[in-house]
Amino acid sequence: MTAIAPRTLLAPVRGPRFDRIHALGLLQRRPQVAPQMLQALADAADRFDGMADAGQQHLRRLIRRHRSRWENAACPVSC
Repeated sequence: MTAIAPRTLLAPVRGPRFDRIHALGLLQRRPQVAPQMLQALADAADRFDGMADAGQQHLRRLIRRHRSRWENAACPVSC
């Protein structure tokens, strides 16, 4: 299983609207979980799009704060 870079995982929330196409592309890289995740992905996209700008900015700050933890964590699969 190939690890997905944290920056790639963050791409769907970089703009003012959730990037559904990018997120679907990430799911296609994990075919074993894609079917179960489609509804959750759609729900998350709708919630993000419904957030006020301040809420979206807050979410991005939280993601940036935790990104260093992801990048500095030991990789148990393949680094």
